Amino acid sequence: MILPVFAFGSPVLRKIAVDIAPDYQGLNELIDNMFETMKAADGVGLAAPQVGLSIRLFVMDARGYAENEPSLANFRKVFINAHIIEKGGEEEIIEEGCLSIPNIHEDVLRPGKILIRYVDADFSPVEEWYEGMAARIIQHEYDHLDGIMFPDLVNPLKKTLLRGKLRDISKGKVAVKYKMVFPLKK
Repeated sequence: MILPVFAFGSPVLRKIAVDIAPDYQGLNELIDNMFETMKAADGVGLAAPQVGLSIRLFVMDARGYAENEPSLANFRKVFINAHIIEKGGEEEIIEEGCLSIPNIHEDVLRPGKILIRYVDADFSPVEEWYEGMAARIIQHEYDHLDGIMFPDLVNPLKKTLLRGKLRDISKGKVAVKYKMVFPLKK
């Protein structure tokens, strides 16, 4: 089932998400629905707060980047109770977008390498280093779990220039091809 994506300005996007237990009700169905929602919206990652749930869960499908990074050929993963332990490597500026902030893309500076600890869909513990596009997408989705959105990371001038566009998105004054919840829509 395709879920609605919560737009910028929705309070759930600013909460710090909580860890979940293996017996979380409907978890497998939620994961399937998140992948379906992400695909329908042409996304590469989707965090639970973006579908209205303040839990530490995100899904990611980076297979579309395999041409430039062959290691991503089968990269479709679930991250539960994720916590980034270490960041390093050379910082890179890459343009990012977000399903909760449609039609806006900005350059964001992020470390090129991360160490993350999480459990997979079977609740098996995992600790892995990622770099390149995988690290970029993971950091973007991980930020959602801590109530951070990519406009928070752009330079102050860009942030000021985005204010009106972000307010319009909150009010539903944006064209999207997927279901959304707009916090200020009248």
